[in-house]
Amino acid sequence: MHWLGGMGMIVLSVGLLSMINPTGSLSLFKAEATGVQLEKLTPKIRDTALILWGIYSFLTLVDMLLLKFFGMSWFDALNHAFSTISTGGFSTKNNSLGYYNGSDGIIWTTTIFMILSGINFLAHLRFFHGDLTGYKNEEVKWYLIIFLALGTILTFIHVNLGYSSLYDSAKHSFFSIASILTTTGFATIDYSMWSHLAIATIFIAMFIGGNAGSTAGGIKVIRLVIIFKALFSEFKQIIHPHTIVSVFVDKTKQSDRVMRSISGFFILYMITILLVMLYIYVRGFDIMTAISGALATVGNIGPGFSQVGPAENFSFFSDIDKIVLSIAMIIGRLECYTVYILFSLAFWRWF
Repeated sequence: MHWLGGMGMIVLSVGLLSMINPTGSLSLFKAEATGVQLEKLTPKIRDTALILWGIYSFLTLVDMLLLKFFGMSWFDALNHAFSTISTGGFSTKNNSLGYYNGSDGIIWTTTIFMILSGINFLAHLRFFHGDLTGYKNEEVKWYLIIFLALGTILTFIHVNLGYSSLYDSAKHSFFSIASILTTTGFATIDYSMWSHLAIATIFIAMFIGGNAGSTAGGIKVIRLVIIFKALFSEFKQIIHPHTIVSVFVDKTKQSDRVMRSISGFFILYMITILLVMLYIYVRGFDIMTAISGALATVGNIGPGFSQVGPAENFSFFSDIDKIVLSIAMIIGRLECYTVYILFSLAFWRWF
């Protein structure tokens, strides 16, 4: 279930159920596709879904074989490949990937495949059709820029404090940023013990997430790109009030409906984080545990800081707390709208 949940059981269902109900498959696919717009790359949604699952399985197989080559047992390689490609983060070891710190091959392989899993799988689909344009869109570019920038910043913060060599700092820094950015949640080291500046850098990654249409959680890069473009467009509009300013992504003008949807999602996402943070804090935990715990659960990241850091877990929470945090994870994973719409009278009247 861990691995299946990565791509989304609903996309798998599309490929199977469309044989029974061809007219219903498109709406199902749209429900799981989290991008700004739906891309149909094959004539039938069923075919697209099955090809995506083929790519998903292929990446899992390659990751597993590489992990085995670098020293994991077949059992551990299979389970960690499942966790990496699904960006789920479960490990067969108590200290996560820190157990394999002696194998640079395992650490770098996992870093690369976490980043690949955080990219829109429709871009991978294009690649398997011999088309590289999927990797040239704005979301993927900004995603890679953010990863490289945060990884580099964290590396030099780590080196300047004299924690380790440049190479070891880079290895742990890029791994940690990849893990948090893609909401995988693996850890090779207890980064909550690093400097305040390093923790602040990791906090930035916790707010972002991966690409839309990937297995990663979080706000998603494309939404943040559009939000910032809309912000700068508003600045231009204020400076030049008679100018018509629009938001473009990959030379495509974003409609008012898309802008409203993204703005609404961002507000709901931040409100959810705020409510979860206040709940944890009111329950008597420190502010760092409250903030990072809220970000980690709603973003489906896993580890946070302080009492929920990478060397800790959530086991000390009460049963009621765990239920609340589980609901927060579901809300974040289903991208807010799906859950909050249940509280709308208009939704129930529709039935």
